[in-house]
Amino acid sequence: MTEIAVIDNHGQFTHLEQRALRDIGVDVELVDNDTPPGEIEADGLVLSGGPDMDRIGNCPAYLDMDVPILGICLGMQLMADQLGGRVGAGEYGGYADVTVQIDDDEDPLIGSLAPETRVWASHADEVKEVPDGFERTAQSDVCNVEAMSNGTDRFGVQWHPEVAHTEEGEAVFENFLAVCNGE
Repeated sequence: MTEIAVIDNHGQFTHLEQRALRDIGVDVELVDNDTPPGEIEADGLVLSGGPDMDRIGNCPAYLDMDVPILGICLGMQLMADQLGGRVGAGEYGGYADVTVQIDDDEDPLIGSLAPETRVWASHADEVKEVPDGFERTAQSDVCNVEAMSNGTDRFGVQWHPEVAHTEEGEAVFENFLAVCNGE
C-alpha cells in the first residue's frame, strides 16, 4: 500500500487532508514539520497549509527528498519561495469560493479536472512567480497562479482540495496518488 506523509504546518484543515487521503485508501501519517527528513518513510509528501512562513520547520529540507510532493496553499507558497519563485500578499485576502481555469489539460495532478472548477481558497498570500522549471497550471480572476507543476513530481495548488466546498478535490488526491505509484 502506498504511504503518504502529510506534513503538519499547523493549518486548520490539515486533519482534513489526512482524512481525504485515508478515504481513498491511502496509508497516511500526519508528521510534525520539525521531523528530520531522514525519519520520514513515505512514497509521497503533502505539505499542508498553515498560518505563515515563520512556522515551516524542516519543510525546505523536505523539498530535496526523492518522492513526489504536493503543496497545498502555504505548502505551494513555501515550495515556490524555496525553489526560486516569488510569493507576495494577495489582493483579495481571506477564504472564498473561486472558479479556477485549468491551463494544462495534460498536467498529471489537475489536467483531468473540468476546464473551469470551483474551489475553496485563501489568497492572503499567493505565488506571484513560479520557480524555474515550473509552469502555471491554473489561474483565476483573483489569482494569476492558482496551481503550478514541474510536470512530473512537484505540484502546488493555492486551493484546498480536502474541503467539501472544492469540486473534484478527491480527484486531486487520486491523481497525486497515481503519481506516487508511478502511474
